[in-house]
Amino acid sequence: MDGPHIIGWVKKELRPVHDSVSCDVCGRTILKGERTETYQSADGRRYEVCDLCFARAEGLGWIRASVADEVFARQPGPEPRRSLLGRLRKRRPDPAAAEETAGQEEVASEVANGAEPLEAEQAPPPDPDQAPQPAPKERSRPKHPRHVRAVPTTPEAKVERSLDLFNASEHQRTVAGLARTLGIPWVAAVPEVEQQSFVTVVVAWELSWYRFRVDLGDADDPVGLVGNGEELDQIDETLRDWNATIDDEGRLVAGDAVAGGGTGER
Repeated sequence: MDGPHIIGWVKKELRPVHDSVSCDVCGRTILKGERTETYQSADGRRYEVCDLCFARAEGLGWIRASVADEVFARQPGPEPRRSLLGRLRKRRPDPAAAEETAGQEEVASEVANGAEPLEAEQAPPPDPDQAPQPAPKERSRPKHPRHVRAVPTTPEAKVERSLDLFNASEHQRTVAGLARTLGIPWVAAVPEVEQQSFVTVVVAWELSWYRFRVDLGDADDPVGLVGNGEELDQIDETLRDWNATIDDEGRLVAGDAVAGGGTGER
C-alpha cells in the first residue's frame, strides 16, 4: 500500500462516529440513543432539550417545535395604531356622559346649599329596638398555602415513601425510558441526616447518573433533579449503597440491585 493511500485510510479512521449534542437547558451531553425534543421560543429560536428538562423548558415559555407555529399564531398581536382622525374622535367627550356628569354635579350643589335629597336616595333610619350588627371580619389567607404531609420516622419507611413519590412523578417516565436504552440501573435511596424530610435518590449506569431529592413533607411537588454526571466516581460513597432496583414496568422498588446495574461498590 503506497503512501497517499495510507494517509487517506488513517484520516478516515480518525473521524468522529457522531457529532456531540448537548441539552440547551442543563448543558449535559446527550448520550447515544437518548431521545431529545426540539423546542422553540416566541422569537423563533430553536433549542434541543433532553428528557429531564422538558418541564424546565416549558417553564421558560418554550413550545415544542412541532406545534409552535400553530400556538404562536393564535396569540393576539399588538393593537393597530389608530389614525390621527380616530385618536381625535376618541378624545372628544361623549355628550350623554357629559350630561350625566353635569346632572350629578347639580344635585351635589343643591345638597350642599341645604336642599334635601330625593326620598329614594335617603338611607332608612336605624331601628332603635334592633341591636347594631358587628361588621364582618375579613378572612385572611394562610401565609404558607403549601400542602404538607406527615413524614415517616423510620429509615425503611422513608425509603418506601420516597420511591412511591418518585414513581408518581414525571421523572419515573424519564428513568424508565433511559433503562430501555442503557439497561437496568443501580438505584440508591438514602434518607438525609440534617433534613429529616429529605431522601436522596440516585439512579446510575456505567456512563451516566442522576441524583434526585424527594421531600416527604411536600404534597405538591416533592421530587426534583439536583445533579447528574457521567462517572460513577463522582457520586459520594455514602450514596452508592445500592438498596433498590427497577421492575419490569420501569418503577423503582426497594430491594437488592440486580445484574445490569450491579451488586457491589462501583
